[in-house]
Order: sequence, then structure tokens, then C-alpha cells
Amino acid sequence: MSAAILAVGVLTGPAHAAADPDAELAAGRGQDLRAAGWALKETGKTARFRGLSAVSRSTAWVAGSKGTVLRTLDGGRSWQDVSPPGAVAEGLELRDVEAFDARRAVALSIGEGEASRVLRTEDGGATWTETFRNPDPRAFYDCLTFFDARHGLAMSDPVDGKFRILSTDDGGRHWRVLPGDGMPEALPGEAGFAASGQCLVSAGPRDVWLATGGGASARVLHSADRGRTWRVAESTVPAGDPARGVFALAFRDRTRGLAVGGDYRTGQASPQAAAVSSDGGRSWRQATTPPPAYRSGAAWYPYSGGTALAVGPTGTDVTTDGGRTWRPLDEGSFDTVDCAADTGCWAAGEKGRVARLERR
Repeated sequence: MSAAILAVGVLTGPAHAAADPDAELAAGRGQDLRAAGWALKETGKTARFRGLSAVSRSTAWVAGSKGTVLRTLDGGRSWQDVSPPGAVAEGLELRDVEAFDARRAVALSIGEGEASRVLRTEDGGATWTETFRNPDPRAFYDCLTFFDARHGLAMSDPVDGKFRILSTDDGGRHWRVLPGDGMPEALPGEAGFAASGQCLVSAGPRDVWLATGGGASARVLHSADRGRTWRVAESTVPAGDPARGVFALAFRDRTRGLAVGGDYRTGQASPQAAAVSSDGGRSWRQATTPPPAYRSGAAWYPYSGGTALAVGPTGTDVTTDGGRTWRPLDEGSFDTVDCAADTGCWAAGEKGRVARLERR
């Protein structure tokens, strides 16, 4: 597909028409994104990219099906295929990637038992090292997150009735399973969704949140000590079915958070598919005007106060009031979204689709 900009209404012109359209967007600090939209960036791939890490306006990593990992250093004008050879050979599903910069990144493959692995690169994807391979056939890892360049966590669906947490304190070189005595019991059928790499998210040096679905209620678990002890709260997002729940979380800081989700099955209604928290996830309020359908990814727009994006297979929505009300921004399909500190926002999804948020 071309790199024409897609937005509310139709914005035309090539993605490189402005000298630096992203810089223009950054100047507005995201208060009004009505003149902005997704500029598709041709990747030359057909993989589905559910893993995404926005390093800056120019640099981003995506990870997806068939062991595929791509990296751009020029705002999406060109992409380097830096896929781990072993992951490609085995057709691993890479559902999350966390990049520290243009050279260092950690990727997670999902699946039962040994299909769940962590891979790490220090040279921009030229070489990869497998740093964890799940030895427990009962575990299924869904998402990972990092507090900083050293400390990170990964989460597995419940084992022996509790979500399992994997921890690293050396940038993903080594991992250990944390004790489960501080983790609440999981509900029957409860699990995480490996849909966007955002079922486990962090903010600041110690706070982390875990999103669930599939059980009688969709819950959000919060830890203030890097995953050792957890507190659980029910969200307002409907659950009660294996296909329903909270699919993604986004926290601006340790108090203000968003939850999005719904029912991922095509054609199924997803009312009340967004919620907000102002107390660190202790309680959740239903969005007054939620997105109109299932959404699998969410991200705050930096420095904007209350502006955030939510994406899913049927479109993108934007909020400017902290998640209370949402309005459509784009109808294109994306699975995940991420914004860098310099306001470079990226989205990725099916059929090799990757885009950057740009102003006309």
C-alpha cells in the first residue's frame, strides 16, 4: 500500500511531503490531532506485527509472526530485516519487543512450554542471543515490560492457579521466576491476551500492571515493588467469555491509566470496551463514550495531558480528556500502538502494516 496519510476525512500527499511532519505534530503537543493521521510505511513484509517499540520519531522496532523482526532508523522510509534466524526457522510468534535504543532490544515469543522464549540483541539485530526458554509445559508467556534498561518482567498465564512472573535485573541477559506468594489467585479461565504486547505495562521505576480476561470479570493487577506483591481490582470492561476482557493497558504515570479491550471475535459487539483509573489501578471507571469496537492497543501521547490513542482491527480512536470520551481517528487495521518520548507515535498490525502518526 502507498504511504498516503489516512485520517478523519481524507488527507492526501506522500508521507515525506513536509520537511519533518512529525516535528510539526510534536510542536502541537497532541492537544488537537484532528489534522493528524497514520502515514503507512511500506515494510515489504506480510507478517502480522503485534510487537512494537517506538524509540523515537526516526527509530522503531516491530516483531511478529514467522519470527519476523524489522527495524527502521529513518522514520519508516526503509526497513532492515533483523529477524533472529532461529525464530524464523521455527516460525516463532514474536508478540512483544522492548527496545532501549537503536541497537539494544528484547523480544518475546509466545506459546506453550518451550515456544515461550526471550531473545536479546545488542547490535541492532545483527545477532541475537536466546536468554530464556520456558521449561514448564504449563506456562504460556504473553507480554514483557521494562522499568529501565536493566530491570524488566515477563508474565505467563496462570500456573497452579496464579499468574507467573519472570524477572531480570541485567537488561534481559538472565531471568528468574519470582515467588508466587504475593500473587492473588486467578479466577477460573482467567488469562492474559498476547494481542499487542500491552497486557503487562510499567510506569516509573517500580510500578507495573497486568491485564486479564477470560474469567468472570476482567481484572487489573498492580504491583508497586516490581512484581513481588500484587493488588487486584475489577475493571468495567466486560468479560465472562474466553474472548473478552482487557487486552491492553497504558499508564501515563503511577496514577493515571487506561484499559481497552472487548471481544476480539469478528462481528461481536464490544460495548464498554474502555475504562480509566486515576488512582494507580485501585479502581476503574467506565469510559463515558468508549471506542465503538474491540481495541487491542493503547498509548498516551507525550506531554499532552489527556491525549491518548487506541487501536484495533477496525480502526483508531483518540481521547483528549484522559480516556473519558473517545472519537474515531482512522478506519485502518492495527493491533498495537506506541509513542516515544519525542512524540514519535507508531502503529503496527496485520499484513505487514506499520504507520507513523503525522500531520498533513
